[in-house]
Amino acid sequence: MKNRRHEAILEIINEQPVATQELLIELLGKRGIKTTQATLSRDIQQLSLVKQRDDKGVYRYTLPATAAAEKSIFEEAVISVDYAMNTIVLKCRAGMAQGTCAAIDSVNHQGIVGTIAGDDTIFILVRSEADAKKLSKKFRNELFPGR
Repeated sequence: MKNRRHEAILEIINEQPVATQELLIELLGKRGIKTTQATLSRDIQQLSLVKQRDDKGVYRYTLPATAAAEKSIFEEAVISVDYAMNTIVLKCRAGMAQGTCAAIDSVNHQGIVGTIAGDDTIFILVRSEADAKKLSKKFRNELFPGR
C-alpha cells in the first residue's frame, strides 16, 4: 500500500501543481487511496519532496534535483539493472516503474535522451553504449553495493 501511495504521489505532483497536503490528500482520494495527514507528511519526508516555486511563481511540491530522492525510491523499487547498446533496462517491483521513472527524470543524468516506463520495467535511452555502461554501473553501485 505504501509503495502504491508513493507512486501515486509522484505521479500527481508531476501531472499538476500541488501546493498543500490537503489538496494532495484529495487527489489521492480521487485515485482510491485514502490517507491521513500524518501519513502523508511521513510520505513527503520519505520521498524527500520539497516545496518550490514553479515558473509561474506558484509554490508546489516537487522532487529535489538530487540523487538522494532518486536513491530512496530506487532502493524500494528496482530489482535489476542491465543494458543493451544504448538502452538501459531497469526491472522494478510491480507497479513501481512509473514513480521510479519520475525520480530518474527529476535528476539531470548526463547522456539521457529520454525514459519510458510501464508497470514493472523502465527503458532509458542514452546517447551511446559508453553512456549506458557508465550509468548502469552507477545505478548498480548505488542499488547493490558490494556486488
